[in-house]
Amino acid sequence: MAVNYQKELDQLLARLQEEKQVPSLLLHSCCAPCSSYVLEYLSAYFNITVFYYNPNIFPESEYTKRILEQQTLISGMETKHPVSFLAGYYDKEKFYEMARGLEHVREGGERCMRCYELRLRESAQIAAQGGFDYFTTTLSISPMKNAAKLNEIGGRLAEEYGVRYLHSDFKKKNGYKRSIELSREYGLYRQDYCGCEFSFREAEKRRNQQF
Repeated sequence: MAVNYQKELDQLLARLQEEKQVPSLLLHSCCAPCSSYVLEYLSAYFNITVFYYNPNIFPESEYTKRILEQQTLISGMETKHPVSFLAGYYDKEKFYEMARGLEHVREGGERCMRCYELRLRESAQIAAQGGFDYFTTTLSISPMKNAAKLNEIGGRLAEEYGVRYLHSDFKKKNGYKRSIELSREYGLYRQDYCGCEFSFREAEKRRNQQF
């Protein structure tokens, strides 16, 4: 039976409001556009630290562009509760080691699932070390991302590291549509590929086939 992650989140947020609690949340972000709606939505309920950990991004100039865009968004957004920023280590070799043998798997396959876990595991570790109440990721806002798998990984890592995972599916409630609107409002750079070298090559191939 499919889990309604949005319903679960609605119930938790209602309880937090009723109990007048404002927990801390480590929010793994893949990019500024995806985080825009999530920050607008969740900053009414949490003190958020945006954790930018994406060793998959290719090339390095793209990584620099995306991390600067993330910081620019945070500094420009008005939020009910504070939002801070934490940069992870850009460990490209860790990503390529994880992807070894899966280089030719199509986007959305096993390589992507392992990439989810790579980034969520680092987030869980940082959340546990930092004493955060919850951790989660913006990744589920994308129609291309598997929310059920993200929540399964997050829940498993929550048990392993002893910090709660905020189950979610941010594409619900028109979250993806709102992220596009906010991207326009803040003039955000929106990339046309997920981020890694393999998705870059796939996007490049699609572009070439159009001509």
